[in-house]
Amino acid sequence: MSDPVSWFLIEQGWSVEGSDGNELGKLEEVLGDSSHDIFDGLTVSSGLLSKPRYVPAELVAEIVEGSISLSIGKDEFERLDAHEEPPSSQHVKPD
Repeated sequence: MSDPVSWFLIEQGWSVEGSDGNELGKLEEVLGDSSHDIFDGLTVSSGLLSKPRYVPAELVAEIVEGSISLSIGKDEFERLDAHEEPPSSQHVKPD
């Protein structure tokens, strides 16, 4: 068994599995602020035609080299929302 690793080491394409042992998909993106060590969550792609799902950090049970385990199973994972990119920032000038 591999030793747990930090979220800083997670790489795109790592396997994501549920608490029931099912492979849920592949890591698409890590979300957070590395300069302040704030891990927000992950986006996980479960297929070519499906939108990546947003997995909040609190649902990540363990991170080991090449694999991420969630604290939820496949049924709960399939109920998670699709990840939506935040809108681009706008600069508002005072009147």
